[in-house]
Amino acid sequence: MGKVDVKNIRTFSVIAHSGAGKTSLVEAMLFNAGMIDRMGSVEAGNTVTDYEPEEIERKISITSAIAFCDWNNYRLNIIDTPGFLNFIEDTRGCLRVSDGAVLIVSAISGVKAETEKIWKYACEYELPRIVFVNKLDKENASFSRAIGDIEKSFETEAIPLNIPIGEADSFSGIVDLIKMKAYKWENGKRVEIELPDSEDVNEYRKKLVEKIAEADDELIEKYLEGEDLSEEEIIRGIKEGSLTRRFLPVVCGAATQNVGIDLLMDAIVLCLPSPEEMARIRPIVGRNPKDGSEVTRNPSPEAPLSAYVFKTIADPFAGKLTVMRVYSGTLRADSTVYNASTDTKERIGQVSYLLGKKQVPAQTAGPGEIAVVAKLKETNTGDTICDESAPIVFDRVTFAEPILSYAIAPKSKGDEEKISAGLHKIAEEDPTLRYYRDEETNELILSGMGQVHIEVALQKLQRKFGVSVEMKTPKIPYRETIKGRAKAQGKYKKQTGGRGQYGDCWIEIEPLPRGAGFEFVDKIVGGVIPRQYIPAVEKGIVEALKEGILAGYPMVDLRVTLYDGSYHSVDSSELAFKIAGSLAIKKAAMEAKPVLLEPIMKVEVITPEDTLGAVIGDLNAKRGKVQGVEPQAGGNQKIVALVPMAEMLTYANQLHSLTSGRGLYTMEFSHYEEVPGNIAQKIITERKTEKEAAK
Repeated sequence: MGKVDVKNIRTFSVIAHSGAGKTSLVEAMLFNAGMIDRMGSVEAGNTVTDYEPEEIERKISITSAIAFCDWNNYRLNIIDTPGFLNFIEDTRGCLRVSDGAVLIVSAISGVKAETEKIWKYACEYELPRIVFVNKLDKENASFSRAIGDIEKSFETEAIPLNIPIGEADSFSGIVDLIKMKAYKWENGKRVEIELPDSEDVNEYRKKLVEKIAEADDELIEKYLEGEDLSEEEIIRGIKEGSLTRRFLPVVCGAATQNVGIDLLMDAIVLCLPSPEEMARIRPIVGRNPKDGSEVTRNPSPEAPLSAYVFKTIADPFAGKLTVMRVYSGTLRADSTVYNASTDTKERIGQVSYLLGKKQVPAQTAGPGEIAVVAKLKETNTGDTICDESAPIVFDRVTFAEPILSYAIAPKSKGDEEKISAGLHKIAEEDPTLRYYRDEETNELILSGMGQVHIEVALQKLQRKFGVSVEMKTPKIPYRETIKGRAKAQGKYKKQTGGRGQYGDCWIEIEPLPRGAGFEFVDKIVGGVIPRQYIPAVEKGIVEALKEGILAGYPMVDLRVTLYDGSYHSVDSSELAFKIAGSLAIKKAAMEAKPVLLEPIMKVEVITPEDTLGAVIGDLNAKRGKVQGVEPQAGGNQKIVALVPMAEMLTYANQLHSLTSGRGLYTMEFSHYEEVPGNIAQKIITERKTEKEAAK
């Protein structure tokens, strides 16, 4: 593989919802470019870019995979991204390092909710895009319906560069509207056939020429005078329209049959930008870590090195693999580079390109290229690698917060340390996976983007690190508070032979607004309790509040005023007053109408119009309060609701079945609210039973 001029590099992600045919499309591209001898299939589990056992078993892409090929003197750097809802945050990270995107739309199912979410990510990064309408050979395929769906969902004008001859059973070839030639494919080879004399061909060609002419005064004049545009003018117009995102170029075919894929590869070269063109659309900007000033880089091999790490792979054989996109300069094997994010130096050994799981050695990687390096010690996803003499830090990708959590425990005793070590490595690969020890419940919590996400992480834990775990629904962090005021005395008096213990205090408690926390007020006058013992009273109160009085949950949102007491000149001590404070708060709290509080989550659900009623009904049944409904692009609706956390623990699965996988949601903590009496009583009884069992 020789080096390619920066002008001839195209670095892009292949994006779409799960099952649209991304992996099959990448397979066909690699085959056409001669990188593989035969096309594998997702069904057979032998494709280049779905190689993890969990992907082969589930027949979906779980993690992004990188490949490359040379096509007519152009280097195509391809990122095959996941489209399954649980894994599309990985796709966001891939789009961050892409210069363009190939969006697949199925001619059967059209645009789905996941596709719309990924489209928004591509808009965030200002990426030029091209659409490939796939599966035209399948039953119920419709090219015109797919075009309509694209325009409606993305609110943009879709301009076909080629169109199918027939659909479903009658799909027999493709018309290239640029060259005005028709082709069929025999054993993967393109053969020219007679151009069909159809209204569709003339209509779509007219639409293409009109769209190109309208952006250029000379061309519009030529067009209005009835002259046809030359092929060169059309090609120039398509490139301009695509790079400025004035319209969305569309091509079509059937990935698994390798029909139309060579035309798509030509269109990628034409419509997607080189690193230089992309730098004009979205300049390569970072900041100097030393003084915070803005720094711009030029995508030239001679410029100072800058690269962004967007992926980490925990390989059982090669160790940690670090995958980076080079933005400027040249990454060289056997060199020392600077990690500007961690202020450390790293030794680069071998530099390679990735072809799925295979590493193809390369001595250098330049602007626009994706390189993989093994065994970097201090470098993780989101870091910037550069020349130490010209430091730069790129902004990190901000990933969405996890939405589903499970408590996990090892099946075998003594595997606790292995779990933590394994999860640490898996979380390095996947920034949307979080794990932590909940100090309040003492459970190890694993959080992810959905049920499948967590199940896959635990499968990897078993496969790579030999640890089996049990999953349980995590405990809810309830709180306790009071609704009334009360006064109480806490008196601790203990007389044994010799020196005794004596502490006596009077306190008043009252509720504070929700979220205000705890307040301690010292109103002792005249030295009825000596100064040195007052912190001990507060400490006793604080410790008792942590234990709660109803169900053992921490008490919050109350003010405690210490206003009276007495002491003994010999027997009083800090310990005695600490115990007195604890006794006082327990008595007072029981008289101040104690109640249980539960965490309430702010939930945002995006659902198609046709399932709106079912989703709202389900949220109401979960004791949710719908705050509002707003229409979204593509005929979807956004519901904003406040729902108790206890009702949302397995919501990812319920929403999936209510909306046939088309619904999406996010949630974040909002506030605490009182638990209804009947539910509170059940929780208190369960907690008491648990505590007795533990004893």
